[in-house]
Amino acid sequence: MKNYLVLCTLLLSSMFSFAQGGQQKTPEERLTAVMEKLAPLKLDAENTEKTKLVMTDYYKAQQAAMQEMRESGNMDREAMMTKRKELAEARDNKLKAIFTAEQMKLWVDEIEPSLRPQRRNN
Repeated sequence: MKNYLVLCTLLLSSMFSFAQGGQQKTPEERLTAVMEKLAPLKLDAENTEKTKLVMTDYYKAQQAAMQEMRESGNMDREAMMTKRKELAEARDNKLKAIFTAEQMKLWVDEIEPSLRPQRRNN
């Protein structure tokens, strides 16, 4: 009976989480995911560490900006999109100093678009 209750509890909590769109990933979780996608760039150890710093700063700044908007009650979609764009441009400018031209092209054309949240068609 205990196992049944535990299973039901887990099932219900996962259903509620899914229904709410899941939890936002932490900057650390997002960093792990992006570094896996950057494998085709074949970065050396030094550039890998520089990239980790740039991406960590980007994800933390993005998280802080969104938290600030939530706390202020200003959940203006346009303002959020503008802020995300500013942060992404600053990130990409830093990455240009690390990546070769070929690596940057791969980042812009393939890797970065794959990181954007996909809209659900309801």
